[in-house]
Amino acid sequence: MTSRRNFLLALAATSAVFSAPGFAQQKEVTIAYQDMLVPWRVAHAAGEIEKATGYKINFRQFGGGGDVIRALASGQVQIGEAGSAPIAAGISQGLPVELFWILDDINDAEALIVRNGSGVASLADLKGKKIGVPFTSTTHFHTLVALDHAKVNANDVKIVNLRPPEVAAAWERGDIDATFIWEPVLSKVKASGKQLVSSGEISKQTGKSTFDGVVVNRDWAKDNAEFVAQFTKILAAADERYRKDKAKWTASSPEAAAVAKITGAKAEDVPAGLALYRFPTAREQASPTWLGGGKSSGAAASLAATAAFLKTQGTIANVLPDYSVGVNPKYAEKAAQ
Repeated sequence: MTSRRNFLLALAATSAVFSAPGFAQQKEVTIAYQDMLVPWRVAHAAGEIEKATGYKINFRQFGGGGDVIRALASGQVQIGEAGSAPIAAGISQGLPVELFWILDDINDAEALIVRNGSGVASLADLKGKKIGVPFTSTTHFHTLVALDHAKVNANDVKIVNLRPPEVAAAWERGDIDATFIWEPVLSKVKASGKQLVSSGEISKQTGKSTFDGVVVNRDWAKDNAEFVAQFTKILAAADERYRKDKAKWTASSPEAAAVAKITGAKAEDVPAGLALYRFPTAREQASPTWLGGGKSSGAAASLAATAAFLKTQGTIANVLPDYSVGVNPKYAEKAAQ
């Protein structure tokens, strides 16, 4: 009888614990991520979000931004990482997604390389040449932007649709004169080619930037605004730690190991991979350079230009008059305070 009574008391105590607010009302979020080499992977590996917010965090890795946007729209995930092209497509289609953080400015991580001996010394020299790029990608978009900026008619250049492995093979065979591509193919073609321009340089010249961003389901964000604010502060702090002490992020560092663990990259490739990107500060992100400023903000203008490009490729049917409807600077503003 005593043992049964003790059991019932223990059961009652356990029930009381799990009915307490901290347990019964614990909130949960699923975050979609990709394999980009970015500083916040260290915070991810260390469980910083869980510690700061008390939420249960479920991480799901995706192979592409389009899949992330669809998962956000369907409610499978609440927050996710995606490139500017799929973000532009999602906003154009009226999906309830909102860009609130620039994960990275692609900067020099994508570049236009011409083959040694091709006779190409400038963008104007690309007339009559063959360029291999993955269609409807950020590099395809920037290829056309670069040609237009240089007053080169894209119809005078043969642009062929090749996936990254196909670019590498075509380059090896000598089938293409140039490519606008990213790692790991970028390093391979650079070995026997010359860089004409990078995505970062095109962005500065034209204002049409390409980037990876963090987006949230708009309806979920309204009910979990404090979580999104805390998460943004963690993202900003992770980027700041990297910017202030890049030399510490060597191939043998715990930071490189953490990034490698989350992404599946080799630790020795992490420092060089990170160095190709640019990570804007919270203050920069809150400014018109990126998220602030409404329709004329850098992000909104970039998304509009990208959407116009996607429409020419038949990927989307409509282009919105204002892409700031899918850009929210308020969390970056709080992180910058």
